[in-house]
Amino acid sequence: MEGTWLSLLPFLVIIPLAIWLKEILPGLVIGLIIGAFCLERSVLPTIERAVATLLKAISDLEHMKVVAFLYLFGSLIGMIQITGGIKGFVQWISEKLHSKRRLLLFIWLTVPFTFFTPMFRIMLLSPVMKSILGKFRIDRRRMAYMIDVSTEPIIVLLPAATAFVGFMMSVVAGALEQNGIHKSAYHLFLASLPYNFFAIIALFVGLMTTFMNVRIGRNEKKREKEKTNQFHQLGLRKELALVTGEPLHLFFPLFLVLVLTFFFFWYSGTKNGAVTFFDAFSRADATLAMLMALFVTIIATAVFYLIRRQPLYELIYHFFDGGNQLMAPIGMLLLVWAVSLTADELGFATYISSTFGTWLPKEVVPAAVFVIGSFVSYFIGTSWGTWGIFMPLGVTLAAATGAPLAMTIGAVFASGTFGAFASPLGDTTITTASIMDLDLMSYAKYKLRISLLCGILSVIAYLIAPIFFS
Repeated sequence: MEGTWLSLLPFLVIIPLAIWLKEILPGLVIGLIIGAFCLERSVLPTIERAVATLLKAISDLEHMKVVAFLYLFGSLIGMIQITGGIKGFVQWISEKLHSKRRLLLFIWLTVPFTFFTPMFRIMLLSPVMKSILGKFRIDRRRMAYMIDVSTEPIIVLLPAATAFVGFMMSVVAGALEQNGIHKSAYHLFLASLPYNFFAIIALFVGLMTTFMNVRIGRNEKKREKEKTNQFHQLGLRKELALVTGEPLHLFFPLFLVLVLTFFFFWYSGTKNGAVTFFDAFSRADATLAMLMALFVTIIATAVFYLIRRQPLYELIYHFFDGGNQLMAPIGMLLLVWAVSLTADELGFATYISSTFGTWLPKEVVPAAVFVIGSFVSYFIGTSWGTWGIFMPLGVTLAAATGAPLAMTIGAVFASGTFGAFASPLGDTTITTASIMDLDLMSYAKYKLRISLLCGILSVIAYLIAPIFFS
């Protein structure tokens, strides 16, 4: 379908409605129905199209990998919790974290062990940090922001061993092929990393706000602290007070999943033709590798817990209980994917490209790509979707105008990073708010202030950088 302004309508409805209702789920459902109606223009076919699109989003193999990973990770956390793993770690680490500075430093020191994907890091770190909050006077939203800013902005800058690398390389390779540019996609990907100005600036600002004690926004009101949404209570709070803390019950599965993740990255990469160890990380199916590592970890951990005389019925119950507590963000992500599919059928990419993608001076191409991509990514809440939409546009504009190619590619990656980090539709925002017991829209508004500052600084950097590049 030829793109028209109607392709923007679902997203233009979702955000204001979510802000008004203080809930994102109704907005997603209504946005999906509106998009389906724009395609069908009749009531019954609209319902059929909406349901079919949702089923298509659910049945997509890549989506199913993400859903399975989220559910199984929640299941693993549920098992760790009921065996006293998290409680034991909290007791152990509390003895060493004698100051707020040490607590905040601990967040950054865990990066080398949890950098595979933002969801991995958030789901592991957030329950632990939430449990320690009572010991220090730290705004819950600030703690959530510290966790968020130490995830996606760091992970998108890493050249290997993350869930993003394979996808990022593939969109670059596709855009290069589309434009007949015979250059190495991986080398261009590496060259673009220093030009992801938003990730770099957000990371720098995050470090500054952490260690210089810079306050972001007003302090959380007491009534907001006590307010939790029934769809966001994912703090895995069912650990009984009588459970004995045992740090080994956390360290064993954590160590195992890290080792197995490296192994299955290597295994997947060699199956896809990699020769060297590092090349294997670039060629691996990252999501599948991590899912396999998680699957084996759960089996081995269950056996380990049984040997440690943990009741089997408790492990089974909390396996499903932990996974089920993540069904709220899983459902939201499925609706986000369905809305994105509907927008694509309405010609969303075509409309954006034809409306904003012509007659730009080469000096402003990276900045323009970043601004437009950030606007779109905020509304769709996904970095991967933004990269898929805008990489062909960015590379085409760079090739046509003579703009710096690596910088333009970096600007596309930066725009997706902005949306994934700042948008209330982003999976990291949804998951962090859920685990930390925060109202989603309130937290997204809190995080948007600092995101806009980083975005403005990024635009300035993209306008200045081509001068030095030339």
